[in-house]
Amino acid sequence: MTGRHPFLDHPLPTAVAHRGGSLEAEENTMEAFARAVGLGYTHVETDVHATRDGVAVIHHDPTLERMTGQTARIADLDWADVARIRTHGGAAIPRAEELLAAFPRLNITFELKCDRVAGPLAEVITRADALGRVCVGSFAAARTAAMRGLLGPGLSWSPAQSGVLALWLAGHGLPMRRPGFAVVQVPRVYKGLAVVTPRFIRAAARRGIDVQVWTVDDAPAMARLLDMGVSAILTDRPSVLRRVLEERGQWHGGA
Repeated sequence: MTGRHPFLDHPLPTAVAHRGGSLEAEENTMEAFARAVGLGYTHVETDVHATRDGVAVIHHDPTLERMTGQTARIADLDWADVARIRTHGGAAIPRAEELLAAFPRLNITFELKCDRVAGPLAEVITRADALGRVCVGSFAAARTAAMRGLLGPGLSWSPAQSGVLALWLAGHGLPMRRPGFAVVQVPRVYKGLAVVTPRFIRAAARRGIDVQVWTVDDAPAMARLLDMGVSAILTDRPSVLRRVLEERGQWHGGA
């Protein structure tokens, strides 16, 4: 695997705990990430917003309502406000900095959830010297572009829809410009169209691109994707994915 980005330089397939494993623990909490690490996971996926005063915080929704009952938008609160709020299960809302510091060997995919988050997150990644163990992605290409501009060519990133579409079309024989990305994080199906197909995976493999698929929670679907040759599976049920990989002799996490 010489020459691969450190974030991708691991035995395949890779098991990734989506939001820390949100069907087995309270999503995007330090408790969820600790549980995933305890299961032996080397990779997690999470979401990041920015507070009004520019602190990168781990949370999926723009508001806190679903997880805490508080209706406020994260963008309208300072970190001091967010720090006092607890989830329904009693957990704090973590900072991105806290997650990187607590698990210094954990590989983390950050989904960029707002336009203002690039600067705060880039600063946190730089301060933690964590560029080699993070990946970023977003449905908004401008957010990923902003991170690339701040962190340079050493950043691992997954493209938005246009990049995925170009790769999908390449699987059907259309030309594709040399991609600047080495990983695509995609759903199995998008708006009724099968994204992850043997053609798609072959097109990615020819270009040295890893295909990571979200969010897969049942064992038969996991097995089908692994048979197809995907590079990674993101799951809300990390214990299920670990069991599937163990049964196939493909578990590469910890004990």
